[in-house]
Amino acid sequence: MVPPQYYLLLSAAVFCIGLFGILTRRNALLFLMSVELMLNAANINLVAFSYVWGNVTGQTFGLFTMAIAAAEVAVGLGIILVLYRSFGDVDVTDATTMRW
Repeated sequence: MVPPQYYLLLSAAVFCIGLFGILTRRNALLFLMSVELMLNAANINLVAFSYVWGNVTGQTFGLFTMAIAAAEVAVGLGIILVLYRSFGDVDVTDATTMRW
């Protein structure tokens, strides 16, 4: 049996990698992947605590989080396509010029 501390350590590491990617990257695709890493870190926590406490509530919330992440990816890719068509690049700092 794996102790829950290992799951929490893994989750913290994945979350920190995602946070680092959000704070340092300018590419919209890498930004979107970093957000997905952070959501997956939350899922690891939910499933780990569900396993420790012996109920399926955390796993249920994990499934809902995966559904929200799938919707977020669909909307995010649409925004990235519009950004690429408008500017020819997927740099998120160019989006500040998208005004009326």
